[in-house]
Amino acid sequence: MALAIALVVIVVASVLFHFLSPWWATPLASNWKQMDDTLTITLVVTGIFFIVINLFVGYIVWRYRHRQGARAAYQPENRKLELWLTAGTTLGVIVLLAPGLFVYAEYVRPPANAMVLEVVGQQWQWGFRFPGQGGQLGTSDARFVSADNPLGVNPDDPRGQDDIIVAASEVHLPLNRPVKVLLRSKDVLHDFYVPPFRARMNMVPGMVTSFWFTPTKAGTFEILCAQLCGVGHYNMRGKVVVEDDAAFQAWLARQPTFALTMLKTPAPGAVAAAGGAPAGTLAAQGRALAQSKGCIGCHSIDGSVGVGPSWKGLYGRSETFADGSSARVDDGYLKTEITEPQQRLVKGFGPVMPKIPLSEEEVSALVAYIRANGAQGGATQAGAGSGTASGAAAR
Repeated sequence: MALAIALVVIVVASVLFHFLSPWWATPLASNWKQMDDTLTITLVVTGIFFIVINLFVGYIVWRYRHRQGARAAYQPENRKLELWLTAGTTLGVIVLLAPGLFVYAEYVRPPANAMVLEVVGQQWQWGFRFPGQGGQLGTSDARFVSADNPLGVNPDDPRGQDDIIVAASEVHLPLNRPVKVLLRSKDVLHDFYVPPFRARMNMVPGMVTSFWFTPTKAGTFEILCAQLCGVGHYNMRGKVVVEDDAAFQAWLARQPTFALTMLKTPAPGAVAAAGGAPAGTLAAQGRALAQSKGCIGCHSIDGSVGVGPSWKGLYGRSETFADGSSARVDDGYLKTEITEPQQRLVKGFGPVMPKIPLSEEEVSALVAYIRANGAQGGATQAGAGSGTASGAAAR
């Protein structure tokens, strides 16, 4: 009897919680209202089954409770009941799946006038690319990824020379204009997700996936990775800023083209060992390496907590290790931490930084970049930084 009462209380409480809950869907920032409608259908269908099944079980528990002298009757099969259950289940599955098929078909079929945005995922950061004045993106491939070409754009493709590169976790979009999003991953499975847009799609290594949406509300919206992609998954975030077309065009004009980034960033092989090039040049190369190697996914330069220690003010201070010992952060310390990340663990951080092959020149450049951030108290001229492949390791 107590179990029957408990089941009824659970059903009533669940229904009341749904209607009285303050946690409702946020206002739409996109055209995908039909996604909310599909989710509502799913909730209604599963809710009906939840209510009916639990009340039925509660009734059965009460109706056929143990009573003195009563005997249970064994019925091996009931064809009529089986037919009703089969028909009801089939109808429920159809109602659940059919709307989603129509919505998904529209979701991956962009209008002809949609602008193109490429999103590139990497542990644990985002990168973006827009077509230039030519209107077409250049080809890309993993073999072209380097410190000065983190998105792997084909340098021999003339269509990619004017591509606009956004090597940061913030991207701007124009208001009320459809956007076709192309997605690819440089390492593991990611998922580009902007909750208020009702827009998300898996990013599968070796594939280019796509969807489209239309931003219909100005504002700043958070980008999340919706697939568990490693220890820094929680920190793989970004921002989409939706603004009027004039503001968007002004922002876009300030972003560098692929050709310009290739000119500004020195090639790794062209930089000598520490002391063989001006500090600014080494720091600039270190910034590019931190971006291309995924360092910024673990180490911040603004002091914020990440998977690994922040690089802000790191150089010159004393770091304590898990065994209680400590050491001053200098060039030698950083080189050891970069090349042998598992040798000793910084207190408060886990052993998650992998050992990544780096040349002496690349190590020197990373050290110069970290030193610049420390010397300037988190200098920002070199850009946002962090790393799975650098500095005070993410450990």
